[in-house]
Parts: sequence; C-alpha cells; structure tokens
Amino acid sequence: MSNNHDNVVVEIDAKGAERAIRKFKRMCESFGISKEYKNRKEYKKPSIKKKEKLAASKKRNAKAARKNRSGRKI
Repeated sequence: MSNNHDNVVVEIDAKGAERAIRKFKRMCESFGISKEYKNRKEYKKPSIKKKEKLAASKKRNAKAARKNRSGRKI
C-alpha cells in the first residue's frame, strides 16, 4: 500500500514552535500514524483482534440504535 504521504513534514516559521507541534500532532492524527503506532505496540493474536472488532461493532450498532430510538416523534 503506497500513498503520497511517506513523510510528515512541518516547517517552523515565525509563529513559533508550539504551533508547529500542534500542527504536527494534527497531521499525525489525520494520517493515522498514532493509531497505527498503538496497534503495533504489542502483538495481538488474530482471535483476540476478531473479538475486539466484533465488540466494537456491537457497541457502534447499539449506539446507532439508541440514537434512532431517542429521536423526536412527530
């Protein structure tokens, strides 16, 4: 899988380093770097990944169902 964003580059200008750091963090989030880092931090067996994925799916579906039920009735 190749994409156009191989490296994250943030230039520090006159606005300061703090702003550049915040921009870097936002860019990492948008490219999914921090999520990928968390996933690769430790090895998980495929069966555990499958269980976690299924649990997340159930949680999303329950949230959507609650959202639909609590809507306004006309």
